[in-house]
Amino acid sequence: MKQLTVVAKITAKKEKEQETKQALESLIPITLHEEGCINYDMHVSADNEGVFLFYETWSSYELWQKHMQNDHLQQFISKLPEIVEGDIELSTWYVNKNKN
Repeated sequence: MKQLTVVAKITAKKEKEQETKQALESLIPITLHEEGCINYDMHVSADNEGVFLFYETWSSYELWQKHMQNDHLQQFISKLPEIVEGDIELSTWYVNKNKN
């Protein structure tokens, strides 16, 4: 299995920055205990406290997909129209283990 890195950028709606931050922070302890989660790091923009970036590493694409279906994440996703501006920018990357 190939390790997968996921980068997700989330922009909060104006006046919803704290609510978005709290909702995102609540995902961290649960996710860190999920099967296949290697790291799940949340960052806050130095230029705009309403912009958040997650840098995640999963032991496989399949286990990340399982994470995406978990109840806690689905509950967060259901709140997105209320607190997040636009779509989440999401990209996935396989970890390159070549030593060349």
